[in-house]
Amino acid sequence: MEDINYIKHLNGAFGKFAKDGRLNPTHISLYMALFQLWNYKLFRESFHVDREEAMDMAKIGSKSTYHRCIKELSHWGYILYSPSHNPFKGSKIKMFDFGTSNGQPMDPNRTDNGTSNGQVMVSNNKPIQTPKNKKKHFKQKKDGFSALETVDKQKGSVPNQDNLTTGRDKDYNEPL
Repeated sequence: MEDINYIKHLNGAFGKFAKDGRLNPTHISLYMALFQLWNYKLFRESFHVDREEAMDMAKIGSKSTYHRCIKELSHWGYILYSPSHNPFKGSKIKMFDFGTSNGQPMDPNRTDNGTSNGQVMVSNNKPIQTPKNKKKHFKQKKDGFSALETVDKQKGSVPNQDNLTTGRDKDYNEPL
């Protein structure tokens, strides 16, 4: 079993995908299916793959598309594909490491992937600052409760865009 970090490997693979203009969504889908099968095999150096299972996971409906994509992935250096021509054995696949484990990186231009070994803690209680909510402030009400009040409401180019605006003095007994 190799020392592969699942998230770091995916980040490295997607970084490589972004730079490669030859790939289409079918190639990426097939690679992701093969990566998942590799994960099921506990990241062994090589593993055998059943074509039907890989096609089903990658949502590929054509055998010719599958064979074209897997051969291209192998030719372009994403995997090493050795066809078995035996339907009971399955083809042999070797997945390459994209510089995400302790081993030698495959891409010489990328030796540091910029990630740490720890988990990043992100606060999720900070509101997203938008031009609309930057201009709001708290104002003390007579009853002691505070509420948001808009200081400067932005006006769009179309007045009453939704025509459903209501006020505090709305008489709900009036017909619409």
